[in-house]
Amino acid sequence: MPVEKINPRFAVILLLMIVVAAMRIPNAAQITPWANFSPIGAMGLFGGAYFNSKWKAFAFPLLTLFVSDLIINIFIFDGKYGVMYSGWYVIYGIFALIVFYGKWMIQKVAVKNVLLACIVAAVSHWLVADFTVWFGGGTDLRTMAPLTKNWAGLLQCYAQGLPFMRNFLLGNLVYSGILFGGFELAQRRYPVLKLQMA
Repeated sequence: MPVEKINPRFAVILLLMIVVAAMRIPNAAQITPWANFSPIGAMGLFGGAYFNSKWKAFAFPLLTLFVSDLIINIFIFDGKYGVMYSGWYVIYGIFALIVFYGKWMIQKVAVKNVLLACIVAAVSHWLVADFTVWFGGGTDLRTMAPLTKNWAGLLQCYAQGLPFMRNFLLGNLVYSGILFGGFELAQRRYPVLKLQMA
């Protein structure tokens, strides 16, 4: 029985995502000083932009996120959050939305398209994630009391989430530069990466 050839384009895209997902570990272990400086936004955009098949565009970035979450939970946090952390489904939903942005906004890989998608992804992550923090009874970091269930409490939640949104945006920009820039350079050097569909 003949062995099916591995699509080199698919293999390189997936390998880049796995390498970048591994870069989450120093941030999770708080080795880096920037909370939320994460590659997950860039991973979602990259997968959405380069995987031609819709199921691959969503499945492989989500699978990479899931595996890296498990590794971080087991080896960094010693399993104290159980199998998955609280509210994981919200983060995975936001991540799926980011993959959609990559598929929709980066149909042509260009600096302006990637930059715009990075900004939209960061703002979406901030608005949705912090809304769920507020709605779920998050803490006002000034007083350490629960956030009030009114407009002022929501605004306070968004205000205290701004530094995390900034770091998430910086992570999107830096890691998108690595992923998109690296793969575009690889395609120029190795034309076989352009010829096959991922």
